[in-house]
Amino acid sequence: MLFGKEHVQRYRETDGAEGHEWQGTVTLLLTTKGRRSGKERTTPLIYQRDGDRYLIVASNGGTDEPPLWYRNIEADPSVKVQVQGDRFEARARTATPEEKPPLWEKMAATWPAYNEYQQKTDRDIQVVILERA
Repeated sequence: MLFGKEHVQRYRETDGAEGHEWQGTVTLLLTTKGRRSGKERTTPLIYQRDGDRYLIVASNGGTDEPPLWYRNIEADPSVKVQVQGDRFEARARTATPEEKPPLWEKMAATWPAYNEYQQKTDRDIQVVILERA
């Protein structure tokens, strides 16, 4: 997670005026339903637009386990997204092996550490596509 609960709250309250820009890149809020608890979980994530879609990366800092939000979308791909003041429902899906290379390049150009994260693990770090529902 990029920052704590109080930062998520400020992002929401200010429509991203606080929190959208982060360390030279941009973030959105992704809300998933916990696959075990059923509770909503919100995670700030670096993103990039790809046409009408939004791209995020399931890096988990290059650990061998995917982030919990990714496991949640595997169980239920219906998510809520907030990009600045734009709040919408979306469907999350993992980029196919054919789709992934240019999407990965786009995300790594935004956050070069993604390439380092991939080198740290044997896990194939996924690019996730968020499409408005």
